[in-house]
Amino acid sequence: MIKAYPLTISSIRVFEIFRDEPQVFFLDSSQKNADRGRYSFIGFAPFDIYRAKDIHSLEALQKKFNRYKNTISKTTKTPLPAGIVGFISYDYGVRQENILRRSSVRNNETPDVYFGFYDTVITVDHYEKRLVISSTGLPAKDIKRQKERARKKIAYIEQKLKAGVSRHSPYEYAGVFQNRFKSSFSKNAYLSAVNKALVYIAKGDIYQVNLSQQFEYDVAGFPVDKVKVYKKLRDLSPSSFSAYLDAGAQTVMSSSPERFLKLEGRKVQTRPMKGTRPRGINKKQDARYLKEIKESPKEKAELLMITDLLRNDLGRVCEYGTVSVKTMRTIEKYKTVYQATSTVEGMLRKDHDAFDLLEACLPGGSITGCPKIRSMQIIEEVEPVRRGIYTGVMGY
Repeated sequence: MIKAYPLTISSIRVFEIFRDEPQVFFLDSSQKNADRGRYSFIGFAPFDIYRAKDIHSLEALQKKFNRYKNTISKTTKTPLPAGIVGFISYDYGVRQENILRRSSVRNNETPDVYFGFYDTVITVDHYEKRLVISSTGLPAKDIKRQKERARKKIAYIEQKLKAGVSRHSPYEYAGVFQNRFKSSFSKNAYLSAVNKALVYIAKGDIYQVNLSQQFEYDVAGFPVDKVKVYKKLRDLSPSSFSAYLDAGAQTVMSSSPERFLKLEGRKVQTRPMKGTRPRGINKKQDARYLKEIKESPKEKAELLMITDLLRNDLGRVCEYGTVSVKTMRTIEKYKTVYQATSTVEGMLRKDHDAFDLLEACLPGGSITGCPKIRSMQIIEEVEPVRRGIYTGVMGY
């Protein structure tokens, strides 16, 4: 069941109205463009939740999803009328290669795979200025009960949108973050990790590696409005693939400009990003940073290597001869940075599906390094904590 309406309020306002619903998600195109930011999606109250932490997590999710996928009708009004929404952690990809350290316990509570099964989704079409409510009526078995469940869900959403209020608590994020964030590294330990990586590069083990550090802030004793924290994040760094997900024990927030994978029919697209410069505080400085990223041999080499890595990953599951680089290097402008990106496409083999594609490409090459597996081994050696959801993937 699908209903469409003229868009009269912003997507962030729609999300705020439903913010207190259980397991709410917001796939938020806060930097809108016709290609990558046309749609935003809001959903809540999944009829089932899958969470797991083992090497068979995706396989089990696939079996669970296959029970329902044929009951979801395709429509031109929204690419997500219903379905699964969630995340796959960075550690899932590392676990597949059997290189996850047993000694690292922090972030151990994060599932490798978490997805909610959402029978009802609100779609905001920024291009057509349209709001779409779609509902399948799952998990009801017979058509009559599905229609009745879908009708009730849509009526509930209509009523909430009309009222335009949410029951959120009046907590503020302002004033909370007064203490310093704590890094997982000391300064000396971080510099030591960088030097180790440079030694591995000099020895020829790797060409590049993406090192990271985790920052923690203890909010115990402080009432924090998570949605207001997210709104601050999207104000500071609007992106085509921002996201908010209430995963029960954890809330995940993201502001990412990077598309890891898109599968439309059998057409696969990935858009790796490598090479960054900040935006300037004035036009002269901004132009200098833009010139730097355009001309830097280092930035060009980084993106070239990762593009080739992703091309190889797609080649594992795509039809022979169909994988190609559509755009080698484009400089994209965001509120806080310039970012270099490429676009790689291919045609998925007929005997493969989205889960096979994920297995072939996880974790993303742009957040590991090149060669991928050796870079992952070095990351496990020098980073003191597990990454968990950080540098994993979110989507539907």
